[in-house]
Amino acid sequence: MSQVTVVGMGPMGSKMAETLLAAGHEVAVWNRTASRTAPLVAQGARQAASAADGDLLVISQISYQAMYDSLGDARLDGKVVVNLSSDTPQALRRAARWVEERGGTLITAGIMVPPPGIGQPGAYTFYSGPKDVLDRHAGTLEALSEVTYVGADQALAMMYYQAQLLIFWSSLTSFMHAMAMLRTAGAEPAEFLPFARDLFTQIGGEGPMGYAKILAEEFAAGKYPGELNSLHMQAVGIGHAVEALAEAGLETTVPGALKALFERADAEGRGHEGLGTVIESITRAG
Repeated sequence: MSQVTVVGMGPMGSKMAETLLAAGHEVAVWNRTASRTAPLVAQGARQAASAADGDLLVISQISYQAMYDSLGDARLDGKVVVNLSSDTPQALRRAARWVEERGGTLITAGIMVPPPGIGQPGAYTFYSGPKDVLDRHAGTLEALSEVTYVGADQALAMMYYQAQLLIFWSSLTSFMHAMAMLRTAGAEPAEFLPFARDLFTQIGGEGPMGYAKILAEEFAAGKYPGELNSLHMQAVGIGHAVEALAEAGLETTVPGALKALFERADAEGRGHEGLGTVIESITRAG
């Protein structure tokens, strides 16, 4: 079994340390507020002398600035820093250079489960950076989740992570709007839930409602057939949905933004194309 230092004792870092301990690894823990390491030390972890104490550092903090603050001026010669913190892709590229200047190697990561899912079946984490370095430590990291390598560019793990979260946040926020609207007419969440589940499943599937695959293929080809279901029709429809929310006295910021995006694509002269043509407006933000 390997030795690993976990930096950051928030809910995610604490669960990672606990999971690594349970898998038989030698675990050291460090946190800027030292008292937060006590529960893990009681479970058998070692109190690290500093955030740079160890050859494999697994960091789970609020941002990459927290890594800079925690490591300070420490040399990182020969160390591998696996950072699961959130930040922008460019911030991760800068961090890779910062770690390299101090003699270490940065592996970036984005874990796709909440703390209770760490170490459980179905958990996976996106990783990017030098693959040979990741491969040396994959056996340790697999205790946390499946290791999913997405490329050498250290920004890629965060981009994959944020791409998934964009779908997660927007889908669930739309679900919240849907439940709130229905409740104003007396329908309770439990009554709508089966239909929402079915839609979520179909969108990711292979049938005529399998729009994840359909849109990916259309984007790759740059063609958006709209003979059967034009964007203009969708723009009119979302306008009605936003009006329905407003009539019900509900908040409309996110649906209103979607309405504006659809209407922009329509105004750009692509209303006769399919819904997928909206991505052309997304990629031309100006």
